Amino acid sequence: MHPEDVLTCPAVRLSDTERRSYFTNGYLALGGAISRNWIARLRDATREIVERSRDVVEDDGAYVLEEGHCAESPRLHRLMSPEAHHPAFWEFIASEEMTALAADVVGPDVKFHHAKLNFKSGRGSRGFRWHQDIPAWPHTDYSPVTVGVYTEGCSPDQGPLAMVRGSNHGALYTQYDHHGNYAVSCREEDIEWVRDDMVDAPTGGPGTVVLLHCRTIHGSRTNRSDAPRPLLLAVYSSADSFAYTSAPIDGPYRGTVVRGQPARYASFDTRPCELPPDWARAGYAGPWELQKNAAATGGN
Repeated sequence: MHPEDVLTCPAVRLSDTERRSYFTNGYLALGGAISRNWIARLRDATREIVERSRDVVEDDGAYVLEEGHCAESPRLHRLMSPEAHHPAFWEFIASEEMTALAADVVGPDVKFHHAKLNFKSGRGSRGFRWHQDIPAWPHTDYSPVTVGVYTEGCSPDQGPLAMVRGSNHGALYTQYDHHGNYAVSCREEDIEWVRDDMVDAPTGGPGTVVLLHCRTIHGSRTNRSDAPRPLLLAVYSSADSFAYTSAPIDGPYRGTVVRGQPARYASFDTRPCELPPDWARAGYAGPWELQKNAAATGGN
């Protein structure tokens, strides 16, 4: 579904000003958007996930471990497809609170694509270089939105998501480095135009939400605090938007219509999108490993 069509549909959670801000700037931040009950459940589920990780000694397709991870001191980059590992995550992803937010920016019929739980452990957890999301999982249009929820909140020194304001209207840049490695990052020469005054990095308390457009250039800095920064990220699209490559992160609910009705016709946007590797063959190690591998070969 295209933005001009979405805006003709009645809003559910957002104001018209907020919806237009999302489409103009390529993101929208909302403080306290998630209820205390859900935040408590998500925190409990996250603690369970961290406890289970104590027995994990290497990346296993679910856990992506950070350097220094051990049973005594778990350090995690990510849990792939959290909805497959604890029922609370899927119940939340499919809940009214989340799907209503998605519906206001993708249209009344909402389809789930994938999710991840990023931890960004404290005391120096790595940042994430500038990149765009949609080249990793192209769709027939550019409706996909990532709804990110800070379950513990996020302060400026924890490496919040940072977005280049309005970059959703600009070019899609290659995510391959000069050696042909898929780097999940833009080449430095392509983004030399980005200035500090173009970047927004909203923060807030538990339940703060960031809606991120799939074309927006974004990244994050190192977590300089002692506390982790868990961030649940769920990707939705309009029901009439279809992925046409394999998914880097798959799960049992991919393609589920979580609100409204399935589509009878597909929505198309003719602006081209670079194709990623064939994830079904190549596998997906996670962006930290891909960025590290690209850097080791000369990268950007």
